[in-house]
Amino acid sequence: MLQCTALTGIPEADAASLLLTMRGGPDDLSEACLDEYVLCELGEHDERVEHAVLIWCAQPPAARDLWLFWAGVGAHRIYRFARLPRCPAVMRRIPAGAVRTCRLFDRHSTPHSWDVTDPLRDVLYERDVEAERRKYEDTDHRDGDDTKQP
Repeated sequence: MLQCTALTGIPEADAASLLLTMRGGPDDLSEACLDEYVLCELGEHDERVEHAVLIWCAQPPAARDLWLFWAGVGAHRIYRFARLPRCPAVMRRIPAGAVRTCRLFDRHSTPHSWDVTDPLRDVLYERDVEAERRKYEDTDHRDGDDTKQP
């Protein structure tokens, strides 16, 4: 499932106040990454489901994380913050020994985070891989004996 593409700004004053007073929150606001705009972390969903983004992972992990939820658009956009426990779902791949935990909040209404793909992240990743490949090809070309014989 593709990731939701809804984007919003963070109500910074409210977020800062909550971060500084929450159990497991940052000691200093400079530790928190309050980006100007954030992207919904849920899989695609309809307008009946609020958009959501993780603002802070509480420490220790047993504590509740701070999430920003929003609905509506423009002047009709409504925000709310919630401190929620993490989703307890775990995906185990026994032969490979891989264990993945869901990065979303408990009782989320969309699929688990491992089922959500971000096409933009995938495009950027492919672009970076291609740039690295070209960089190494250029380096190999310069290091090799590619001089032209008359």
